[in-house]
Amino acid sequence: MKKSGGSVDEFVAAVKPAKRQRDALAMIELLREVTGREPELWGTIIGFGSCHYRSAAGSEGDAPIAAFSPRRESTTVYTLRTAAHGERLAKLGPHETGVSCLYLKDLDQVDAGVLREIVAEDYRRVLAGETGDTSYTVTG
Repeated sequence: MKKSGGSVDEFVAAVKPAKRQRDALAMIELLREVTGREPELWGTIIGFGSCHYRSAAGSEGDAPIAAFSPRRESTTVYTLRTAAHGERLAKLGPHETGVSCLYLKDLDQVDAGVLREIVAEDYRRVLAGETGDTSYTVTG
């Protein structure tokens, strides 16, 4: 994955439907507060900070440290592993999960404090190098 450049503001202004656009603006503020970093575009992903990862299986690449994407059906929040947040997810509110994705159809229906905890914990773990089989080196 690579930073694509471009304007985050222009990207978000083009997000449809309007609800997803409002959620994107709220997510930018949440991730900006948690990370202390400014958003950058990685294709259709809005990322905060950057790192190089290398898995025990040998795959490697570059990725944002914290990120989300305003997809048409839901806001996708990228996590290290959703299973690591079991108790928090039980308190979050309506959502679906993938291995490393959290899907939120309506940000207004989830507990913003719990969402903040999930994002902050993953961010902290990457910075501290506490990520299990995958190593991360912060690059930006």
